[in-house]
Amino acid sequence: MPARRHAGCEVDTHPARNCSRNEGPGSSALIAGIEKESAPGAEGRAMPASRRPAVSVVIPAYNEQGAVRTTVLAVRHALDGAGVAHEIVVVNDGSTDGTADEVSGSGARLIDFPENIGYGHALKAGIAAGDSELVAILDADGTYPPDALPAMIRMAAHSDMVVGDRGAAMNNVPWVRRPAKWILKLLASVVAQRRINDVNSGLRVFRRTALEQFIPLLPDGYSFTTTITLCMLATNLTVVYLPINYGRRIGRSKIRARHFFKFLFLVIRLTVFFQPLRIFLPLGAVLFVGGVAKAIHDRDLSPVSIYAMISAILVWSLGLLADMITRLHFRRRGSGERDGAARW
Repeated sequence: MPARRHAGCEVDTHPARNCSRNEGPGSSALIAGIEKESAPGAEGRAMPASRRPAVSVVIPAYNEQGAVRTTVLAVRHALDGAGVAHEIVVVNDGSTDGTADEVSGSGARLIDFPENIGYGHALKAGIAAGDSELVAILDADGTYPPDALPAMIRMAAHSDMVVGDRGAAMNNVPWVRRPAKWILKLLASVVAQRRINDVNSGLRVFRRTALEQFIPLLPDGYSFTTTITLCMLATNLTVVYLPINYGRRIGRSKIRARHFFKFLFLVIRLTVFFQPLRIFLPLGAVLFVGGVAKAIHDRDLSPVSIYAMISAILVWSLGLLADMITRLHFRRRGSGERDGAARW
């Protein structure tokens, strides 16, 4: 079928397919992605509205030539066996190996970026390429079991997000990364005020309407999964977990030690955004108690103790103002976007 070039991407003239656009940061790079179809009649093609797939499975891939084809075939086998109408979208995020070649002929749609931008950016591009009611994400490295998808899709009928819980299977994670993961999980649980089984699992199924309202907040890097977890829990959406088997990855991990500090900053930033009082109230309390303790020690209201108590009042005031802004923001969004999130 003939195709034409438009705005840096290949646009198929098929009426049910168009080029994904993102009006937020990174939109020019997203438009630059070249969407390729693997073969006529392939399972991964976009479908007309009357044959819309129940779920779009998005698989981000960066230098995963050793596992991506096997992952695509395993996803298709699991969903075909369960009778689930689906499409598979692989986003090649600037791989320098043969990842794109491995996807060709596998029956998946391929979104091919010329350079590596990030895990989160690849996921957002793949999510934007579909229009199914449910969206699943799955890493291409062979660590997550595609045969868990049918059960997760059934659970999504009554949930906003279903997460594959690696649990005891996290023994496959290198020892050097476990302390950082434990700290991150603990902080995230404090923010969400509930126990989080797995804060950054790469196997998830979402309701599209629940997911899309947070797209502007989701980063382009590896903290995508951590961010969406905190976003949904902090806004009291329904998040459930399904225990899965977590295998050893094929190839080398792309996570580095520096990502821990980015995750840590992310948790603090999201806390201020969603639950500001959880930051401002304790901080103000520390200042106020310090000022009172100083006054008791000096048996006088010294300038230091007065400044500390005034600072506490200012911090509390800022926290109350931030909390009011947050509540107004989500009340406004909830009036229109909860039942039909605008496409980005």
